[in-house]
Amino acid sequence: MMEFKGLLAAEFAAYRLLSQSQLDALEAHYHLLCKWNEKINLCRFRDVQEAVELHYCESLYLGLSLPVGVLRIADVGSGAGFPGYPIAVLRSECHVDLIESDGRKAAFLREASDGNGNICVLAMRAEDCKQRYDWVVSRAVRAEIVRQLALAPECALLTTDVSPIKVPWGRNRFIQMFHVKQRSF
Repeated sequence: MMEFKGLLAAEFAAYRLLSQSQLDALEAHYHLLCKWNEKINLCRFRDVQEAVELHYCESLYLGLSLPVGVLRIADVGSGAGFPGYPIAVLRSECHVDLIESDGRKAAFLREASDGNGNICVLAMRAEDCKQRYDWVVSRAVRAEIVRQLALAPECALLTTDVSPIKVPWGRNRFIQMFHVKQRSF
């Protein structure tokens, strides 16, 4: 049976984007996630293959779908760090804030992102955040709620709703990207 790095490298081989240090960072996150998952429910997966496909590959693919360049990104309802943590590892030129209101999940995120200079953990409700971003990403928050947040003019969500961009991994998952028009940023 293949281990985490081998599975992730094989799944993402076509994109030829993941360096050894990125694979190491994602593997370290996975092992810490497994350890913390024994105590609190951060996310569900049956085995390493499912974790790679449903959590890491989806998040990395979303990161590839964002525009090229330096971006300030907010991951709303980050939970176990998906999709924000893998995006931050993939896109080191971007700054990613992981916004999580659950204190235990925020503690996990702080430990997982320790030493990663382009990640900041904000233990708060997204509605209370006063920062402004280029993009909001999420996979645990409904699109209607994200649209109402005044955090960024652009949003990218991993969702089960039908949308133009089908994710190659996972089960019936799509990326929904939209521009928020109702507020000035």
